[in-house]
Amino acid sequence: MEKRNEKVHVLVVPYPAQGHINPMIQFCKRLINHNGIKCTLALTLHLSKTITPTATATPNIIFETISDGCDRAGFSEAGTSEIYLEKLRENGSRTLEELIVKLNSTGNPVDVIIYDGFLPWALDVGKRFGLLGVLFFTQTCSVNAIYYHVHQGNLKLPLTQSTVSLPGLPLLLDSETPSYVHVYGDYPGFSHTVVNQFSNIDKADWVLFNSFYDMEKEVLDWARKLWRRVITIGPTLPSLYLDNRLKDDTDYDINLFNPDSSSCLNWLNTKPPNSVVYVSFGSMADLTPAQIAEIASGLEDTNQFFIWVVRSSESAKLPENFKPEKGLVVAWCPQLQVLANPSTGCFVTHCGFNSVIEAMSLGVGIVAVPQWSDQITNGKFVEEVWGIGIRAKKDVNGIVRREVLRDCIKEVMEGDRGREIGKNLLKWKKLSKEAIDEGGSSDKNIDEFCKSIINHHLSL
Repeated sequence: MEKRNEKVHVLVVPYPAQGHINPMIQFCKRLINHNGIKCTLALTLHLSKTITPTATATPNIIFETISDGCDRAGFSEAGTSEIYLEKLRENGSRTLEELIVKLNSTGNPVDVIIYDGFLPWALDVGKRFGLLGVLFFTQTCSVNAIYYHVHQGNLKLPLTQSTVSLPGLPLLLDSETPSYVHVYGDYPGFSHTVVNQFSNIDKADWVLFNSFYDMEKEVLDWARKLWRRVITIGPTLPSLYLDNRLKDDTDYDINLFNPDSSSCLNWLNTKPPNSVVYVSFGSMADLTPAQIAEIASGLEDTNQFFIWVVRSSESAKLPENFKPEKGLVVAWCPQLQVLANPSTGCFVTHCGFNSVIEAMSLGVGIVAVPQWSDQITNGKFVEEVWGIGIRAKKDVNGIVRREVLRDCIKEVMEGDRGREIGKNLLKWKKLSKEAIDEGGSSDKNIDEFCKSIINHHLSL
């Protein structure tokens, strides 16, 4: 009876990267908003030492640590993706087990483990303790469906046909599948990771997608025939930008880079509506100096105002003579606030899924310049399925040239296709908000999930 009076204790284990942590921490906030649930978020030791102080803005989430075996410098300490991912599996499994033992000794033991799809070993650890296991996919259901078919042998690698036809998905060119699929043999560590997400999925009690039903109806219907309790819980933006029901939920609260907020926003606020091009390739992209030079020239050719995020590790690649008169180059910025600002009229992005769903939910047209992984498939959907942007085509050397970037930006901001994109964005902005509003599809799913884990807890 003493345990039944305690809250349900949910342990959340993200893959240690910004784009994976953000949606999972936002889901934690939604869970905590339901009475009777508390969340512990397990970060790697290295990340826990590098996050900015905004984490203190989430006082209701308990932060704990596990080890990836690279406690000093994280991924860069390992040298290769294969070495890092193996260290993460070995050390993560061991220290996650130690963490659960520690938490169980506090009098409010863990009931549920929500784990990133990249970490199937976390489910194995949780099941050894009799926990409910919840698989959280941070990428789209469409992308993960492709990986599932590779795992099952339905889609054999290397690809031998120019098109790929799979249940619930539009017809894809081979080059429109994720890079781990169509560029066979590159990044073997990550290729194994994305396919291995399905190695123990049948043991998961729930499967969650950071999406909403209207985005991916057909493939979600397909997934629900395969796995238990498949639900959408997105979009996982801070509440301020959607339903505004969570008090003080204005940011993701964990930043692995220090945003230059004041200079970005002060500069933006001086510009006319829909006049600024925002350019960001996320936290991991590694662009060549040649590609960066083309972007620099293309932005100048547009004669538009622009904010360009060039991480400190990439800044040396900027052309020496690049001194923009109408642009602001920053090492990092508060992306949500930039996208929500009325001055922002276009988003040049790598098409990481978080960036795509932020643009969709905030109504900003996209110029898609995908780099690798799921971004290539996301770019296909941005242009041809959701109709919220244009893909900038690469040349035979894999580079988006200045004139291509310039023309895509001008089309999104001023052209006929841009006007059609604007109409589509109005629709998607409305649907994304409705999904998480009280009584919306994702809101109902989250409510059902919370009731289920609370009832499970009370039955113990």
